[in-house]
Formats: sequence, structure tokens, C-alpha cells
Amino acid sequence: MKNKKITVSDNFQKKYSYILSEPTGKNFRNDFRPDLTPKEMLKLGVFGGAYFIGVKGLIPKDLPKSWFAGVKLSPDEEKHGELNYFKTRASQPLSVWKQKGWINKQDPHGWFQWYSRYYLGRRSDDDDRQIKRWNAMRRHVGQIKAHCREGDVHCRPRQRQVLLHWAYDSRKM
Repeated sequence: MKNKKITVSDNFQKKYSYILSEPTGKNFRNDFRPDLTPKEMLKLGVFGGAYFIGVKGLIPKDLPKSWFAGVKLSPDEEKHGELNYFKTRASQPLSVWKQKGWINKQDPHGWFQWYSRYYLGRRSDDDDRQIKRWNAMRRHVGQIKAHCREGDVHCRPRQRQVLLHWAYDSRKM
């Protein structure tokens, strides 16, 4: 829905509002072409089943519930590597992201929250920074291609999992 106002209140944000100015899944910038949708990422298994740690298992109200149907979620507030597609832990704690200055106030859960909202149609002044970060992950694609036989999903599983966290489909490399 174009030009729809969304207001979010949860453990991380109170009365944060944004506008969906583009149709869902459409009109991405030319330099941002992710392989996977947020729903596909969640279904495959990312973030140890605990991306939204701190919200006590609540699905953010601004994200479609359908994205979480059949998703393996952490039984507690810990990340579980076995819930990831490549069965390995591959992410740093949110505290590290905050310490490094990678978190923007509008998306306190980081890159995936930004991408989810971008996918839904929000455009923001943080798009340039986040898309640059996404593009920087291509270095991992190059490393997998240089060191693994094509289709060998057992080669560099942690690096492949990291790429899944950034919407690159590393199963096909």
C-alpha cells in the first residue's frame, strides 16, 4: 500500500512512524538487488531463530505475520546455530553492532529490520548507508567462489550463513 503510515511501539521503539511510499517488493534501487525476500530468509533459517531478541518472542507488529509462519524460532532468548540453514552460528550480538555504530535509531534491530521495512516500501535517509553495507558483503561471495567447488554447500558454511543473513542466496554458489 503506497503512502500508508505505519506506527510501531515495542520494547525497542515507542511511537515510531514511517511511510510506505513504494509497493511491497518493488522499486528497489538499481544497486540493491537482494536474492532473498525477508520472508524467504526467515523460512530458510537465519539469526539462530532469535533475530528479535529482547521482544520476548513477539513478532514486530509492522512485519506481516505470514513471514513468520513455519519459521523455527528460538525457544528462549538465545541464538541457536542449529536453527540456521547451515547449522552454524554466524552472527554477532546486537551489543557489538551498537558498539560499532552499525545501528540507526530508526531500526534498532539493525540491517534485517531496515531491509524488512525497505522491502515493505519504506524509503529513508539511511538507505544509502545500508545499501553500501549490503554491497560490501559481496567480498564473501568472491571468497566462496574462489575457495569452493560450485554447489558444494558444505564448503565455508559459516560464511554462507552470513551471506544468508544479508539476503544473498549462498545455497546456489
